[in-house]
Amino acid sequence: MIEEVALPEEPMIRQLYDKTIALAESRHALWALAAVAFLESSVFPIPPDVLMIPMILAAPRRAWLIAGVALVASVLGGLLGYWIGAQVFETVGRPVLEFYGKDAYFEDFSARYNDFGAWAVLIAGVTPFPYKVITILSGSTGLSLPVFVVASIAARALRFFLVAALLWKFGPPIRDFIERRLGMLFVLFVVALVGGFYVVRYL
Repeated sequence: MIEEVALPEEPMIRQLYDKTIALAESRHALWALAAVAFLESSVFPIPPDVLMIPMILAAPRRAWLIAGVALVASVLGGLLGYWIGAQVFETVGRPVLEFYGKDAYFEDFSARYNDFGAWAVLIAGVTPFPYKVITILSGSTGLSLPVFVVASIAARALRFFLVAALLWKFGPPIRDFIERRLGMLFVLFVVALVGGFYVVRYL
């Protein structure tokens, strides 16, 4: 579902990925989820969905609590990413962008970034594009903080609560669909949404 899931091809990230999944069985799983969701919004390579999915399958009645924890922690982590972009971009933010291969076009993209505003945050919040890249860019380009927060809440809530709803309703049979195809459906949804606004505005 998430672009970062492709990273486990690298041995170090694969090991980190496996350790993250193992946290889902811990008695402190909710705290682990909160930590992963928080850090993933700024620096951590493994998405919270990796923890959410087995946690919800193990305890469907807690699906909404699990999604809520991921939402709150992710948005708070997004604020950390925003601060990194605004205050320590050269020392922390740029190396993160380099790690995800998003630094090469930073100068050109940052000049036009605020033209997209909430759309950039919304798109990154629900699609396979790394959300942490957008949180850092939002801070470094001075995107309005209220716009950033509202768009982050909307995007992260849509993503996490949809995953929770699907798992709560359909259980294990829907897992493969979520992990392999839901990301593409989110992309298509965003394209249709943006296209609809474009048609209404310009045609």
